[in-house]
Amino acid sequence: MRTITLANGETVEVECLSCALVDGLIEPEGGVVVETAHFHAHQDVAYPIPGLIILASKRHLKSLDELTEAERLDYITILSEIRKAQRDVLGIESVYYFYNEDTTHHFHTWMVPRYEWMYELGRSVESVRPVLLHARNEMNDEANLKSVRQAISALTEELKR
Repeated sequence: MRTITLANGETVEVECLSCALVDGLIEPEGGVVVETAHFHAHQDVAYPIPGLIILASKRHLKSLDELTEAERLDYITILSEIRKAQRDVLGIESVYYFYNEDTTHHFHTWMVPRYEWMYELGRSVESVRPVLLHARNEMNDEANLKSVRQAISALTEELKR
């Protein structure tokens, strides 16, 4: 079991975070943004930044080269659609994408938007961790959580079209 700290500071014990999310045992803030045959997209459960999306495989695998041809096509298609929706409905002009193979659960990509306020914490990829920690520790107020839920709703509606 792993202990996961959610954006609101609560902790949950899970074997596999992605399985818990896909199976509905943990409800991501605002619900599922979009789901395909092979992937599940949701607002990151740990960091309350509007538009910070996690795109995770539904099956257990760790690496891009383990995706089947159908999964690869599904992955790039939904990743592109989410990115377009981030730009079109949230006005997000820049995104950092992170995917790592030392994860303890499913293959997933973080789509971390860059907002103007983040530049106070740095301008490069090295600023991402301080940005995430700032969001978790300083942005858990109701006003920000409301903007996170609004962003989730806007993305979800756009992706249904």
